[in-house]
Amino acid sequence: MYRANTQRVYQLYNYPPLTFYFDNNKMQKKSLLLSFTLLFISTFLVAQNPQTPKKDKELRKLVKFMTGSFHSGEQAAQDSSFFKVHLTMTPIWQDRNIGYWLYVEQAMSTALTKPYRQRVYHVYRDNKGRLVSAVYTLPNNPLRFAGAFKQAKPLEQLTPDSLSARTGCEIILQKEGKVFKGSTGEQSCPSDLRGAAFATSAVEISKKTLLSWDRGFDANGKQVWGAVKGGYIFKKQ
Repeated sequence: MYRANTQRVYQLYNYPPLTFYFDNNKMQKKSLLLSFTLLFISTFLVAQNPQTPKKDKELRKLVKFMTGSFHSGEQAAQDSSFFKVHLTMTPIWQDRNIGYWLYVEQAMSTALTKPYRQRVYHVYRDNKGRLVSAVYTLPNNPLRFAGAFKQAKPLEQLTPDSLSARTGCEIILQKEGKVFKGSTGEQSCPSDLRGAAFATSAVEISKKTLLSWDRGFDANGKQVWGAVKGGYIFKKQ
């Protein structure tokens, strides 16, 4: 059994296989100790194997809920303080093993070809066991990628290292019943939009609905942009 497990480690991480030859009891005891040590290491390494997140059912469900086309038309029809916004999130770079990557576009219904927000989300489970949606911006002129979600392989010409991470703007989520809820840190996400000093984002994600409340605040904590009454309610199409 121990030999089988250690052999699995060698295959996973391209270690050369080891063969032990014993000619006395002392060597056998040392070998047994080494086998236990390698078994422990193999358990740790397999746990850290980047393919593991793909087997995470909760993570997969979160990404499934996030993926698709949404709009806030119903909310806008009931309350004129909200606009009809279209939100699209589509998987990209599906051959990568660490978590999931989504290309995100948000656009007014009157300007679908000119999204006002384009992002890449990296959705994964971190080493603390938390569900994380990290946020990245696109390089140079993002509008050149507008409508990329319609392509068979969106953003194929880009790689993660060509993006810019919005450090502190990641959303930490947890599952509560049938809904995933999360937010950024209280003042961790820097922003200079319209005089803001920092931004906050709060989300609730279910099978057919995504609530997103993004707000910007100045250095004194006064809200300077974003919805005031509550978050935008996007319904999956």
